[in-house]
Amino acid sequence: MRAIILLAFTTLTLFSGCFAGSAQKTIPTKNTTKIVTGAERLEAYIHLLKGKRVGCVVHHASRVGQRHLVDTLMALGVQVTKILAPEHGFRGTADAGEKIENEKDPSTGLPVLSIYGKNKKPTPDQLKDLDIVLFDLQDVGARFYTYISTLHYILEACSENKLPVIVLDRPNPHAHYIDGPILEKGFESFIGMHQVPVVYGMTIGEYGKMIVGEGWTKSGKNIDLTVIPCGQYKRSMRYDLPLAPSPNLPNATAVLLYPTLCFFEGSQWSVGRGTDKQFQIIGHPGIMTDFSFTPVPNVGAKDPFQKGKKCFGFDYSGRSRDELFQMQKIDVALIVDIYQKTVKAKQDFFLENLFFDKLAGNASFRKMLIENKTEKDFRAAWQQGLNDFNKIRTKYLIYE
Repeated sequence: MRAIILLAFTTLTLFSGCFAGSAQKTIPTKNTTKIVTGAERLEAYIHLLKGKRVGCVVHHASRVGQRHLVDTLMALGVQVTKILAPEHGFRGTADAGEKIENEKDPSTGLPVLSIYGKNKKPTPDQLKDLDIVLFDLQDVGARFYTYISTLHYILEACSENKLPVIVLDRPNPHAHYIDGPILEKGFESFIGMHQVPVVYGMTIGEYGKMIVGEGWTKSGKNIDLTVIPCGQYKRSMRYDLPLAPSPNLPNATAVLLYPTLCFFEGSQWSVGRGTDKQFQIIGHPGIMTDFSFTPVPNVGAKDPFQKGKKCFGFDYSGRSRDELFQMQKIDVALIVDIYQKTVKAKQDFFLENLFFDKLAGNASFRKMLIENKTEKDFRAAWQQGLNDFNKIRTKYLIYE
């Protein structure tokens, strides 16, 4: 294995990582410094691409300033050969879970090959005629957001086909803490492949280092990985994504609420898909409150859950972004409260397919809700797993 970490800005201040329940905490700060993403640090990696046939794992948010990374590279004479499209597609408009089809990009004429359709791991045929793979996806920082699973399969497939991988790092809006239940063996899926907590507190570049260093792929540690770090980035900085990473995470409030509200995707509650406040509101047809909404088809939600039904619930869209960022934990009390309200209204909470367990990465979260456990009980149950994970995580942090 050759794992190269190209470090820019050697004067970066070191900050300690933190996690919920720990005595050691990062104090979040507002970002007043211009963060330079890995993609924008062209001088650090352009020489690695010259004269090579490049495959790009990118989506709509893969940008250098206002220009797409692919357009930038091609204008500089880089031979981009093909695009590998993850969940939500190259242009970022597909529904969550919607299969992506192969197509041709009308702007560049490049073939766009789906790695979120018939296969999620690139095939040897998809990787043929390449010399190197460039990975640049804006991650959200929650285990059930699928781009870290895409990264796993990219690393594995490229190792099997003897291709080096360059990850262009980007800030993670939840990089300043870790929280939630650890995924248990037997609960692996594409929305959770590794034994990590829901919020793992790492950039996608750091996470890639961990996949390689811990030997989590079939290739073990035999992976040629280069990470191009961000410049002028500190883990304590609040980072609002410049572009929505997917249609149903339209703004910073939705992104910050996502690690909490995504659990309701495993319930009978709507999380606002089919509205303009996705992952900022929740509602249920059988609950009576003053706030209501009706999901209807829209971009990113062609057939939203509870479509056409008037849902009563709660609106969190007005919560302060500073407050949400500084909370540094999943809002377990909110989940417990909504579950108890549902049961008292004699309504079903969990989906019959127990998708909640896939999101949690175990069955114990659901069982503890049924047993009316408190937030304190949940945190006590999670703490040892978080402690153990943090020991692993710390080995791979770039910005600490």
